[in-house]
Amino acid sequence: MAEELLPWLYLFNRGEDTQAYHRFGAHQVAPGQWRFVVWAPHAQALAIVGDFSAWQPLPLTAVEETGVWQGTFEAAAGQLYKVQITTGSGETLEKIDPFAFAFERKPGTAARLVAELDYEWRDRKWLAHRQQSRAYDQPLNIYELHLGSFKRHDDGSYLTYLEAIDEVLPYVKKMGYTHIELMPLMEHLLDASWGYQLMGYYAPTSRFGAPAEFQAFVDAAHRLGLGVIMDWVPGHFIRNTDTLAQFDGTPTFEYQDPHRADNVRWGTWNFDLGKTQVQSFLISSAMFWLQVYHLDGLRVDAVSNMLYMDYDAGKEHDRNQTGGRENLEGIAFLRRLNTEVFAAHPDVLMIAEESSDFPQVSAPVDAGGLGFNYKWNMGWMNDTLRYFSLDPSVRLAHPELLTFSWVYMHNEQFILPFSHDEVVHGKKSLMHKMPGDRYNQFANLRTMMVWQMTFPGKKLLFMGSEWGQFLEWRDWSQLEWRDLADPLNAAMQQFTATLNKLYRRTSSLWARDHSPAGIQITIGDSNQYLSYIRWGKGQDFLVVALNLMPEERQHFIVPVPRSGTYTVVLNTESYHFGGTWRRLQRTLRTRGVPAGDQPDSVEVVLPAMGALLIEQR
Repeated sequence: MAEELLPWLYLFNRGEDTQAYHRFGAHQVAPGQWRFVVWAPHAQALAIVGDFSAWQPLPLTAVEETGVWQGTFEAAAGQLYKVQITTGSGETLEKIDPFAFAFERKPGTAARLVAELDYEWRDRKWLAHRQQSRAYDQPLNIYELHLGSFKRHDDGSYLTYLEAIDEVLPYVKKMGYTHIELMPLMEHLLDASWGYQLMGYYAPTSRFGAPAEFQAFVDAAHRLGLGVIMDWVPGHFIRNTDTLAQFDGTPTFEYQDPHRADNVRWGTWNFDLGKTQVQSFLISSAMFWLQVYHLDGLRVDAVSNMLYMDYDAGKEHDRNQTGGRENLEGIAFLRRLNTEVFAAHPDVLMIAEESSDFPQVSAPVDAGGLGFNYKWNMGWMNDTLRYFSLDPSVRLAHPELLTFSWVYMHNEQFILPFSHDEVVHGKKSLMHKMPGDRYNQFANLRTMMVWQMTFPGKKLLFMGSEWGQFLEWRDWSQLEWRDLADPLNAAMQQFTATLNKLYRRTSSLWARDHSPAGIQITIGDSNQYLSYIRWGKGQDFLVVALNLMPEERQHFIVPVPRSGTYTVVLNTESYHFGGTWRRLQRTLRTRGVPAGDQPDSVEVVLPAMGALLIEQR
């Protein structure tokens, strides 16, 4: 057995094993026989304890000088186990298996034996389509979802993965989204961490069911035509002493330097991203979710924390060996991660949740970038929410909150996010951020969503925002579905679905998202109105006109690039969407008069605090 393991362990120790889950952890090697392989380089002795040994230690054997221990024992699928470690100082610890495929329900931390992850997939058509598509020139409209609080049973218990197939997927499909983004579903103990303080980097959380049931959820999503992205957290991990922390009695997964290891901001430990075995562990985890669970992408959490040595509290003056503030091993790790992922899966999404101005996050590694294909546009998000939360009279002094984003909108390949982070911890829901009375709050929200949908970049919206939920998001209870008994909330939901479907069918809103030629600003020097043209491939285009003030504008002139007949395809003030207009402008004919550097123009009534989307017939 040692001879069989040695070539792989050589690669693992060099940081070059990108599928370590095939060898580490617990694997059934024959009926009733399980092989256990654990990395604990500074341990004095290792054993497995579990149901199958009456929780008495079954010793593992060191594999030469590799830091790895292994043994084969009789056991059965479904039984629980832990790793017993005797440290160099003689202390005995019970730890999780870092490569476990499943765990018992919280608050327990024992791993559960999983016989196989050989699910019979039926998503071949989806995967073939994904391989033939380029994400950059396709629609990408993501519904961000926390599975534990989307819906719950009457007794407050969670939906299972299988129940979510019927409760979540048809709704997301009906609303017109292209993808679901799941907040982390890897095993974690603390509900209030929302899954961002992890212990199981290879195990879907047992809260909602078994691994095969999560595979069935992803499979069902694909067969409905929905992509599935999951948040993934390679920067830091939970502190609990029976998990990865001080795994073999010494810093094993975290930095040796306690100052660097300590993540004050989140109360966690930082991974040592320069350690080769940690690189194998984490890159293999990313590969695992893409290969075994057929995920369409990973949204990598807290990238800034991996890019900068001075990002965390108490580290404001930390510097690298060259005197800079960049975390050189973190940068190297991210480049290596993306290189390996795209070499194996060139058709997936690797999305950076990165809040700084670090350059070339979404540029290829061979061009000096980090290698992600998308970055969240946090600057656009912050400025947009600040602008729309202002009273209209105050907005007049702050047009830059909207127009500044034009300066850098093509610096990266962006996703425009209104995420969970913006509707929690006293920040108010999107609806509650809007100024004015209830009617004006909805009018503002509709116009802000048009701004998001027509601005260059892909889209993301957190659950509940689509109908204007007034309460902040609460992870401990389901969304306020009863809101939909209110006509304004129901109309807002209908508006979002209509806008989403218009986005999907209008190629000019996504085909040239990442090209300066994809947008032409025709009225941008006013602090009350905006107009611009979104260009698709060829001669496809859509004209956008926004009124950012609460007064209707009669005889408003909108520049257009061609003469002829136009149609208003969306008016945010339609009665059907909760507005006041029962008679809508439909057909517009050009005036034969140039405007805003365009050869022609149309005259419209621009609704108060509203938006028009205009297409040429």
